[in-house]
Amino acid sequence: MYFEAVLNNKKYKVDVHEERHSWKVSLQKEGESWVHHEISKTDFQSAEEYVSFLFGGKSYLIDVLGQDTEYTVFTRNSFRTIKIFNDEMLLHESLKKGGGFGGDTELKAGMPGKIIEIFAKEGETVKAGKPLLIMEAMKMENEMRAAADVKIRQICVKQGDSVENGAVLIKFDKIE
Repeated sequence: MYFEAVLNNKKYKVDVHEERHSWKVSLQKEGESWVHHEISKTDFQSAEEYVSFLFGGKSYLIDVLGQDTEYTVFTRNSFRTIKIFNDEMLLHESLKKGGGFGGDTELKAGMPGKIIEIFAKEGETVKAGKPLLIMEAMKMENEMRAAADVKIRQICVKQGDSVENGAVLIKFDKIE
């Protein structure tokens, strides 16, 4: 299982693989190398809403409460707020960032995907909130909408195209 987390404004990538007798846990703090750990299943207990395990000669009791991307984790006598993004949440966050109008004049793909349908036409004026296109990514169809009133200058893709992360999908001019 792969996910990303934010703790104290620091970003981490986390990859967990369950094996027969242990969990392989790999962590990468932003800008640093991956660190790999192994947690034995013989040193692990689960009860109700918390888990307990031994790691590096220390005992850990972890209780997690939350939903969506916001979680509160209690461990080692303190509470920590962590944002956790699984594949689906990463897709939605990337579409909000890279797939939005952050560049002011371009709609970009927030992650790799396939163009399913295009609603906009070159030269057309589109009101904020109206759908521009549908892109399939990670087996989910995602409707990308105009964040502001715009005039479509150029459509850079066609239905059926596969696009990479960051690919320019539509160029437009904002309407003041």
